[in-house]
Amino acid sequence: MSELLATFIFFFAVIDPIGTVPVFIAVTAHYSEAGKRKIALQATLYSALILVFFVVAGEVILEAINIPLSAFQIAGGIVLFLFALTMIFGEGKPEEEKKAVRDGKETAIFPLAVPSIASPGAMLGAVLMTENNRFSLLEQSETTLVMLAVLSIVLLLLLAASYVHRLIGNSGASIISRVMGLILASVAVSNILAGIKTYFAL
Repeated sequence: MSELLATFIFFFAVIDPIGTVPVFIAVTAHYSEAGKRKIALQATLYSALILVFFVVAGEVILEAINIPLSAFQIAGGIVLFLFALTMIFGEGKPEEEKKAVRDGKETAIFPLAVPSIASPGAMLGAVLMTENNRFSLLEQSETTLVMLAVLSIVLLLLLAASYVHRLIGNSGASIISRVMGLILASVAVSNILAGIKTYFAL
């Protein structure tokens, strides 16, 4: 149970559902309520398809190009750590992605599905948390279900975006994003250390 909770917290950090709310509001500012619901559903569906693809095929692709999973784990941990640092010290997820909206790229795919929901960190996490050598098929299935549960929370928050935004504001979303970044940094360091240990044990 504690492992599932840790997995949930990990995916909640890399997907950052609350940080997506201000982005969604900016993207859908000129849409009707029905249009907003449609975009929320599409963005969540696209994100689920992308992340499940990485769960199923990510490790297969690595093996096909002969990259040891331990090397990917180290590289992925470094990228996750840098991603976490941008969440902690950078402008923050909502501000960065709302800039993309102001550039006119207002679709459910960009910037909502990618990179807001199915972020680079989430894609890497989907591979690292379902390694064939570390996790059984049952454990990988449980991890995928936990990931989809987090995406369900994303959908619920997007459908209630106006209320959530009034409740926490841009500042609240930015603070939460930074806290999630700190958690993600800890997970990233753990992945780097585990990858180094596995690599030198081969």
